[in-house]
Amino acid sequence: MKLDDKNMHKSIICFISVAVIAAMFPISVDAGKKGDVKPSWKPVFSNVEYSGVDSVFVKNPLGEGEFYNPVLQGCYPDPSICRKGDDYYLVCSSFAMVPGAPIFHSKDLVNWRQVGHVLDRPSQLHVSDRGTSQGMMAPAISYNPANDTFYMITTVDGNFVVKAKDPAGPWSDPIRLGFSGIDPSLFFDDNGKAYIVHNDAPSYPLWDGHRVIRMWEYDVERDCLVVGPDHVIVNGGTKFHKKPFWIEAPHIYKKDGKYYLMCAEGGTGDTHSEVVFMSDNVEGPYVEAPSNPVLTQRYLDPARKDKVDWAGHSDIVQGPDGKWYGVFLAIRPNVNGRTVIGRETFILPVDWSGTWPVFENGLIPIESKLKLPEGVVSRRGEDGFLPQGNFGYHDNLTADTLDYRWFGLRTPLSEVSRLTGKGLQLIPNEFNIADNRPLSAAWTRQIHNDFSFSADMVYKPRGEKDLAGLACIQSNKYNYVFGVTCVDKKDYIVLQRTADGKSSIVASRPLDFNGEITLRVTADADKYRFSYSLDGGSHYTDLGSPQSGDILSTDVAGGFVGNMLGLYSTTNNTAIPE
Repeated sequence: MKLDDKNMHKSIICFISVAVIAAMFPISVDAGKKGDVKPSWKPVFSNVEYSGVDSVFVKNPLGEGEFYNPVLQGCYPDPSICRKGDDYYLVCSSFAMVPGAPIFHSKDLVNWRQVGHVLDRPSQLHVSDRGTSQGMMAPAISYNPANDTFYMITTVDGNFVVKAKDPAGPWSDPIRLGFSGIDPSLFFDDNGKAYIVHNDAPSYPLWDGHRVIRMWEYDVERDCLVVGPDHVIVNGGTKFHKKPFWIEAPHIYKKDGKYYLMCAEGGTGDTHSEVVFMSDNVEGPYVEAPSNPVLTQRYLDPARKDKVDWAGHSDIVQGPDGKWYGVFLAIRPNVNGRTVIGRETFILPVDWSGTWPVFENGLIPIESKLKLPEGVVSRRGEDGFLPQGNFGYHDNLTADTLDYRWFGLRTPLSEVSRLTGKGLQLIPNEFNIADNRPLSAAWTRQIHNDFSFSADMVYKPRGEKDLAGLACIQSNKYNYVFGVTCVDKKDYIVLQRTADGKSSIVASRPLDFNGEITLRVTADADKYRFSYSLDGGSHYTDLGSPQSGDILSTDVAGGFVGNMLGLYSTTNNTAIPE
């Protein structure tokens, strides 16, 4: 869909209901006027507007009894799910985002609310010097009915467990576990015993990507590993003679007296898949399903329309209708095939009427719509439920607490900002976007390939080392910075592009303003346009020509996250106008 600069926002809103625009989460709508804030070197941001419209949702409007896939749009990768009674809880990777491990609740696997974060305090999460794709990875959430306790196990500087009675928190401080590897998960057997399975390096690697799945018994009473050796339950993966690579993300399930081990295989890119094994005994030996893989998109035409790709890293659960469902990560590339949004959380029904679980339509092109389970009504964007498809939101940043959509990088937002009642004030620090250090910025996820994101800013830089504005970041080496700085007592608007760690000034311009400005970034067909307004958003002026989204894509920048949109400030600016 082609959206010109003048009408982009209006075009988007045509596809968005009033209820959905304000429905990401409840927020305050009582904004103060920008003129009430005195400009200073500590910027105040307010009136954030986000609007997203992807052509796949325009071309495929929901019909009666349908809902959109993915169920969690934006960078919510590595989903894990568990059930207690009629309640379902889901967690995702968060890497260097703070707080970490967002947790969601649902009654029907379709309508989801975020209820908090598992790792929401410094004693649980230390990522102050990590890259954007490092830090907290691949959490797995489990419920133990024997002691009515929830567990999440994950990897940050080694592997640890946290636990809670209420998934909304508080969760315990980490219980450290003395084993190597990644992607651990806990399985609670019906005899009271518990086991940890995880990815690890083999004792003697035979090829690049050769990995194993190891198992430990876990002492629930003492919250520690049972003394004794671990053992390998899967070596290499499926079809050993073909040298499978990166068997990981294991989960164990028990059904009809049999134990099933489901794992991701093939890496997290275009050869990603999900495979399954079975055993009569929890400790093995495990035999692989003859139908493996049970979920993948790797065999399909790479030029297919409305492509969903990289499917894998799944966890399955029995739904309220008695059927099984699997959540998994996948991507929706943009028009140039680039992965800018990141890995999102999708869901598919799982047919387990036979011996082996098989994802329904998981080996053919994954579609944007699914049939609602019987008796379920889609409530997307209502009463705090996450919206789906095309939507927008308005956030004044004037509420008593920030919405869950906002997060810090490597530091809690409370350390670098404060709520003023007139907007969010950032406290600039000596770190800039090139540093893998705590940034003075408030970030949110890019949720659509085609979007508009804007914010009002009140700010007056003191010199060229001061800068505040908007930023788009894939990593410290791949990003855009768009903001206001000062050289020789003259204010400037400047756009900096950083690719592979090398920064260049795209454009800069003297700025005659009173300290109030609206900044906007839009993406249309993989072109990112940066513009500003000095009259409250009535008229925008582009700074420089549209820029490629290539450096915001994992295809170019690497890593595991999607593009993050930020309200950003620093006292160590390197974007000096030319």
